[in-house]
Amino acid sequence: MSENSTYKWAAGAATGIGSMPGGDAREAAKTVTGSVETFPHLPELPARGPGADMIGRTIGMLVEVYAHVEPSGWRISDRPGRDTRRAGSWLGEDLDALEEFTQGYEGPLKISAVGPWTLATSLELRNGEAALSDPGACRYLAESLTEGLREHVADVRRRVPGAQVVLQLDEPSLTAVLQGRVRSASGYRTHRAVDRVVVEGALRDLIGAADGGPVVVHSCAPEVPFGLLRRAGATGVSFDFSLLTEREEEAIGEAVEGGTALFAGVVPGVDTRLSDPAGSVMGVRTLWRRLGLAPDTLAESVVVTPSCGLAGASPGYARSALAHCVRAARSLADNPE
Repeated sequence: MSENSTYKWAAGAATGIGSMPGGDAREAAKTVTGSVETFPHLPELPARGPGADMIGRTIGMLVEVYAHVEPSGWRISDRPGRDTRRAGSWLGEDLDALEEFTQGYEGPLKISAVGPWTLATSLELRNGEAALSDPGACRYLAESLTEGLREHVADVRRRVPGAQVVLQLDEPSLTAVLQGRVRSASGYRTHRAVDRVVVEGALRDLIGAADGGPVVVHSCAPEVPFGLLRRAGATGVSFDFSLLTEREEEAIGEAVEGGTALFAGVVPGVDTRLSDPAGSVMGVRTLWRRLGLAPDTLAESVVVTPSCGLAGASPGYARSALAHCVRAARSLADNPE
């Protein structure tokens, strides 16, 4: 890495996104720490049910905001109930397992939570509408999440003292929020687009919850707003490389030149036949050349990941996909051109 790099990971790094198959926390932690040894992450196991998914886990982190499960999804409650307690319990189980398999570990460790805008589209108010429909509720949610994430980051640092915690904010609904494409509860209309300045400001405030640590914003949806995320202070942007279009290339070039890392999702998240590792990152090399970026910055600016979470994969494929990411990242470092 260059001397002026602010990244907490080595050149030629690879990591996972978040979700893993199955419901065994110890097995998931063992797989992750064994497959991506130099950049492990805290797994999510949504197969266990509501509360173990990314929305439920994040709701369990909120401070003085509670929710319960309705047929339509998560809805705000007056007090903590069974669903909120279950979410907290599963997070504790996952952290215990990760702590067990990271004894003595020193290096980057990625944890994740849903960002404020995807959370606002997924959490219902008492009237059944998304919290996104109420600007005051959005602000309150973002404040609660900020406090909850500060506590979560501090807890992980206590459990794994040698870890350099990297916080990932999952924002798959961010583009829909910016473009006014989030549907109302009835489905007959859409919620008004949120002003980009408001969106950027909320993300900038939340990024402060990492207390100076790196923050990566992840979206496996099309049209990721690279420029907005860079201005909000994101250290890196995580995305599905296959969804990129030429319209985003200029913004990507500006982001890289401004020091933003790219977490490039190049390995499919569901069972398939994997190509050779160098072939998996050929598109990344081609993009680098097309943008006129220096080859020697490629391996330190790009972290290789699956295209999205691995919850829909078989356990065997999940292990293979993570190992494939490691080999693909190594090929970028060995042969950037």
